[in-house]
Amino acid sequence: MAKVRDVCRHVRSKQAGPFWVTIDFFFEDGEAFRRHAESPALSADAFARLYATDPALVKRFPVPSLDVLKVSFPRARPQGGMVERDMHSGQQYVRLLDVELD
Repeated sequence: MAKVRDVCRHVRSKQAGPFWVTIDFFFEDGEAFRRHAESPALSADAFARLYATDPALVKRFPVPSLDVLKVSFPRARPQGGMVERDMHSGQQYVRLLDVELD
């Protein structure tokens, strides 16, 4: 099975305001996008499990013209709290690199 790191040329995460995180998957090409963007491993339920959030709040934005999938979900805690470890959410994508896709 292919992993995210194998089919995406770039994966990044970033803050989407103080309450949300967005993860962008830049697929290698249109074929990789069509084959993997709708994988159950990138579903709202999968993100809910990985990031301990409500699947009903996970938003998916496929952008076929760019071979990109954007996924947004609420942060566990608002940005900037006392125990903040990733203020800009720049490290949140790492746990997805080894996710196996269909």
